[in-house]
Amino acid sequence: MSDKRPFIAGSVAAARKPRAPLYTPEERLRRDQTYWTFVQGLLAPIQFFVFLGSLAFVLRYLLTGEGLQVANHSVVAKTLTLYTIMITGCIWEKVVFGRYLFAPAFFWEDVFSMLVLALHTSYLVAMYTGYLSGTELMYLALAAYATYVINAGQFILKLRAARLDHEARQQVLAGSSAPTLASA
Repeated sequence: MSDKRPFIAGSVAAARKPRAPLYTPEERLRRDQTYWTFVQGLLAPIQFFVFLGSLAFVLRYLLTGEGLQVANHSVVAKTLTLYTIMITGCIWEKVVFGRYLFAPAFFWEDVFSMLVLALHTSYLVAMYTGYLSGTELMYLALAAYATYVINAGQFILKLRAARLDHEARQQVLAGSSAPTLASA
């Protein structure tokens, strides 16, 4: 029987392979200097609170059968905030990375955002055309909201990784500027 430890150790080492930082120093500088970073930071929690309120209205309708119009209006409001944050996010991405969408640093988050947009837009189309019943609309809203939560989680994890990368880089820089015994 062969020992599996070298394979496992190799797998762990491969899993810990250093990844490229989310931002180059120039991109970080552009991110920190652009007004669009502030706009994104403001819109993200607003969208989240609109989502929470709308989710309550959607669930209320599904549980009681009451409040379809309020639930529909709340999903429209959530969708409009989504469109706003997506448009301003594209502008932010252009300023920071030089392209409106699918910058390598946020490629998969942008890909998944397309699904989020598609589901929210499908809701609007179905609502305005009368294609789906009230209950079907609410289930479509829940599907759109589930993708939104996943996408928001993607961005939160990515931004957390960027913060940790920056802190690690700062520690390395601080360590390299500290006097050594040879230089003291």
